[in-house]
Amino acid sequence: MTLPTRKTLLASTLGVVIAFAGVNSYTFAQSSGEASPQSKNSTLERADEDMAGVLKKLQELGAKPIGTQSVEQTRNQPTPADAVKAVLKDQGKDLKELMAKMNVAKQDMSYPTEGGSQDIRIYTPEGEAPEGGWPVIVYYHGGGWVIAGIDTYEASAMALANQTQAIVASAAYRQAPEHKFPAAHEDAFAAYKWALENANEFDGDSTRVAVAGESAGGNLAINTAIMARDQNVQMPEHMLLVYPIAGSDLTTESYQKNAEASPLSRSAMQWFFDQTISEPADMQDPRIDLVGQADLKNLPDATIIAAEIDPLRSEGKTLADKLEEAGSDVTYESYEGVTHEFFGMAAVLDEAKSAQKLASDELKEALSESSPN
Repeated sequence: MTLPTRKTLLASTLGVVIAFAGVNSYTFAQSSGEASPQSKNSTLERADEDMAGVLKKLQELGAKPIGTQSVEQTRNQPTPADAVKAVLKDQGKDLKELMAKMNVAKQDMSYPTEGGSQDIRIYTPEGEAPEGGWPVIVYYHGGGWVIAGIDTYEASAMALANQTQAIVASAAYRQAPEHKFPAAHEDAFAAYKWALENANEFDGDSTRVAVAGESAGGNLAINTAIMARDQNVQMPEHMLLVYPIAGSDLTTESYQKNAEASPLSRSAMQWFFDQTISEPADMQDPRIDLVGQADLKNLPDATIIAAEIDPLRSEGKTLADKLEEAGSDVTYESYEGVTHEFFGMAAVLDEAKSAQKLASDELKEALSESSPN
């Protein structure tokens, strides 16, 4: 059942868990090429102090509005992850020391896709694997299906591996506009099947597998579960969907309230869609318009995390409601005073620590050895 939305959650008590921002390149977006001072200040005034500090640092780094540069320039410009690193440096903190405290090993592998292969990074908790292997979380990064990658979202993946005590397999996938919809969705499912078939190669337990993702990656995670259901492939035990792209309606309440929000705005989302789709009809495809077109019956239980200052907040809540109506057990939490991309910022945001703890607790329970298949 849906838990009541709380304005705040207590910070994580897992004292050793520290993550820097694994976030993508969403920045201040406005068609004029510069976000107005009013739109910037509106987000800063609504954000809590630490969140505002990250956004101010991103401004100082010179990130340009999404949609005002080429795709290549947008991919290469400063990201919120860079902003958090800069905040940590100002605080006199050593990033390498913080990462070492995660106690997570990394291994780069690849999985086959149509016409080639894609990278997949295996994050494994240090220590002896349990009998039968570690549980596995197949994780998909965000970036509007266009920008960012495994490295950009590393903090989220490492935090989940550490706190859940599970392997996190973070999958790259083909991106638009070079590879239009549904290339990313096809790769996401291929990565999931590869993880099921090859879990023993990295000490994983193929009987205990979940999916997770942020933003566009949240969309890929639930679509992977839908494809598994429809193609009679082993279903994931749980879905962690962090501010997922779940619809194609850019006039929802949260889109209107957060039209010029930072770091994700309505015009940024329109730019991502424009890069991704081949024709307008794609916007009504159930893989994009999950809340309007998709069959959500017989899917795994889910945890959905939302942010107050985010155009995607409304569709995330609608997705939670529709999944419940279709029979899934859903935990939904919306965090106040934070923006899209806050989840990976646990090094500087208490709300991110709380969200990571909730996500990890839900995944750990779903992936426990006593969890029914």
